[in-house]
Amino acid sequence: MRDRLGGLSALCMRHGEHIERVIVVGVFVTNEPQVGDGLIAGRASGQVFDLRSDFPRAPYDLLAMRMAGASGGDVAARVAVRFDEVKESFRLVRAILDGLPEGDVSVALNDAPANRQALGFVEGWRGPVFVAVTSAPGNGIRRCHPHDPSWQNWPVLEHAIIDNIVPDFPLINKSFNLTYSGHDL
Repeated sequence: MRDRLGGLSALCMRHGEHIERVIVVGVFVTNEPQVGDGLIAGRASGQVFDLRSDFPRAPYDLLAMRMAGASGGDVAARVAVRFDEVKESFRLVRAILDGLPEGDVSVALNDAPANRQALGFVEGWRGPVFVAVTSAPGNGIRRCHPHDPSWQNWPVLEHAIIDNIVPDFPLINKSFNLTYSGHDL
């Protein structure tokens, strides 16, 4: 699979018509910290941030995470970052599977108290996902709210479409791959 992915990536990046459609289209580059951080827009414009590397917890603290990044800020850079992220995902999955210890794959947990709240972040395929959880009686979950990182980054897309032609909008929009609803986490 990795070989096929590498072949597809090479084909895309040397195919003239593809290159014409993605180079210097939908450019978003900023020096402002936290604008597009962690998302494809940030990673493709020189702001490489990933919770798994910047705040490593098990198992990522032992995996030497390789963050994908580019500096062009255009559709081509976002495509290149996605290819690099997929390649890294294959490597991480293989390393995690190879390192699994023998033994049970699940363990019983102690009872969780009801009506407690917890907050956290997890790296998602669009960037950092904020999660708020409230427990329910009987080890249940009363409420779980994952906040997709797309929401605060729609304005980044708005800046990237400035000075582009209307037919380029779908290409630019999909290169950001933001969600409208946040329900596909």
